[in-house]
Amino acid sequence: MTTRNVGRPDGREADGVMPRRRLLRLAGAGLGLVLAGAVTTACGPEEADASGGAEGTEPGAGGKGGGDAFTTPPAGTAPRALWHETASVGTLGNHEVLAVVGNVVLVAGDPLVGRDLATGKQLWSLPGAAQPGARLIMGGDMLCLASGEYDGDLVGLDPATGKETWRSRLDGRYAQPRPIGADTERVYVVAGILEKDLSSRTNVIAAVDISTGKAVWTEQRDAGTEESGITSAVLGKHLVYTDHRKNLTVRDTATGRQLWSKKISSSNFERIAVHDGAVVVADGRNLRSFGLDDGAERWALETEEFSAFNGPTVLEGVLYASDSAHALWAVDPATGKRRWHNPDLLEVSVPLQFAKVGDTLYGATEFDENGGVQAYDARDGKLRWTYNDGKGSIEQWYVVSGGNRLAALHDGRLMALPAV
Repeated sequence: MTTRNVGRPDGREADGVMPRRRLLRLAGAGLGLVLAGAVTTACGPEEADASGGAEGTEPGAGGKGGGDAFTTPPAGTAPRALWHETASVGTLGNHEVLAVVGNVVLVAGDPLVGRDLATGKQLWSLPGAAQPGARLIMGGDMLCLASGEYDGDLVGLDPATGKETWRSRLDGRYAQPRPIGADTERVYVVAGILEKDLSSRTNVIAAVDISTGKAVWTEQRDAGTEESGITSAVLGKHLVYTDHRKNLTVRDTATGRQLWSKKISSSNFERIAVHDGAVVVADGRNLRSFGLDDGAERWALETEEFSAFNGPTVLEGVLYASDSAHALWAVDPATGKRRWHNPDLLEVSVPLQFAKVGDTLYGATEFDENGGVQAYDARDGKLRWTYNDGKGSIEQWYVVSGGNRLAALHDGRLMALPAV
């Protein structure tokens, strides 16, 4: 493992080079995303109790709808679900099909549902409101979606009630707009340009004013670009996105002007991280940070040979990422210098999605019947426990935090866990 700081006068580097580990195992697993997992009993320094299961509740949880009275298990013991309910999620789901807004858990499926995080009680349900794989994008206090009726509308919903608060037709000039980001003033979308025969062979990226529903600016994208496969984020005056053509692009949110675009070696379809004027992407064997204003590379962090990083996340000023060598990293997003590195996860899944509560980092794994929600000590990266619902399904896990609870989603089941 090496870190190089680009353009830094001190030439600071991370501490040393890490040796290769079990190359035959990695070659068998292949490069790219890690698709393995851990059973309910956690592996690592602390052995977990195999008590984690969706059917039970913690002492004092008060049954299926847990309320506010619950106790959390000791370190090394997986918790039981405080409550669990069925949920419908499309097979085209992404990492943003689950969200917590206030005390409401949102699940992007058909129907689109809002539940009380404390009790699991259904607050509202909207059949046909969300398209398969819809991203739950918040613009201020409004949930922004493409209409589930496929009529070209953009729709804004109140997450507390599910009631429609806003709708835009984009003047009827564009087909199937897909929101890719939002802030308190605008929704940013990709949409097809309607031809006279009502076909759509090219597309635009546009900003729609939340107050008027009108397009503030539109910029036509290059021929051959696709409307799907975009991973994006908004930070201040910058709209940042990657696509399946291996481009990393930054635009000015006020005007739509492209500030810069550059090729990266791999297509980022899972996640990019924006923080403090920079974007960090997983680019094969490297995490790379670029300044949003000028595209200059700030730093690059390299993992082991024959390995690749998964998409990063920044939580409370720390960047977290896993890699295909079954290691977990905590990194200073300003310098690329590692805070800790846990290489001892060869026998378990590594998480691809993260949440944090207090001194505990939570991760959700993918595509393994023994995967689940994992808890790590955020101070040193040690695995504390893994929660698995015992269903034996390889479906993707999702986790988000809300106060002293976690909302977790897996294979048609939504559940709440105590945040230790």
